[in-house]
Amino acid sequence: MTQSDSGVSAAIGAPLVVLDHVDKWFGDLHVLQDIDLSVARGEVVVVIGPSGSGKSTLCRTINRLETIDKGTITLDGQPLPQEGKELARLRAEVGMVFQSFNLFAHKTILENVTLGPIKVRGQKKAEAEKRGLELLDRVGIAHQAAKYPAQLSGGQQQRVAIARALAMEPKVMLFDEPTSALDPEMIKEVLDVMVDLARQGMTMVVVTHEMGFARTAADRVVFMADGAIVEEGTPEEFFTNPSSDRAKDFLGKILKH
Repeated sequence: MTQSDSGVSAAIGAPLVVLDHVDKWFGDLHVLQDIDLSVARGEVVVVIGPSGSGKSTLCRTINRLETIDKGTITLDGQPLPQEGKELARLRAEVGMVFQSFNLFAHKTILENVTLGPIKVRGQKKAEAEKRGLELLDRVGIAHQAAKYPAQLSGGQQQRVAIARALAMEPKVMLFDEPTSALDPEMIKEVLDVMVDLARQGMTMVVVTHEMGFARTAADRVVFMADGAIVEEGTPEEFFTNPSSDRAKDFLGKILKH
């Protein structure tokens, strides 16, 4: 593929994240089994499945928070680096939002958002703060910029965590069950921000139990069970006509409640 070819394909959604025959063991437990998954630029992939199916591990391998035992993972055509400065650079290009917010308690909301751009990207403080306030405004909490994490609700803290990840201008955003630690009334405010990001073309891999989000925001739903991808398809296909018994059983249990 020539340089110009790749430039054209990038605009129409060339593969950005590619997992090729990935295996991962924890001791004797085979947590990821021959995973093949390609996420296109601008695509929103939602990974669902029962607890213990390997969803979070899959998500964490994409920025090497978990190593893999077999196979390859590439980001924008480059294999994931093993360690050192290259790994730090990779982590800057892959935004991650966890169940727990992981904010620095002793730093203000704005300081939490600007720390990465200043330390890792070498941005000037004024520039980082201007961008940080824009991002806090985008997630609806610019008025809280001078507060500390403990002064915010869980939903607000998670929105700060999203703004902090966006401040690094990542190529892809990973969400590992970002609403599972939140009270029900806070879940919507976080999902609304994520839906907005999806609409604006951010490449996203989202592990979640929120089926409403999967239906409305996903381009593709990937269903995992027992460490393997069992099936994948559009939300419409998956929720109305799942092809595997495993997915039918899963949906039968969760959609009745």
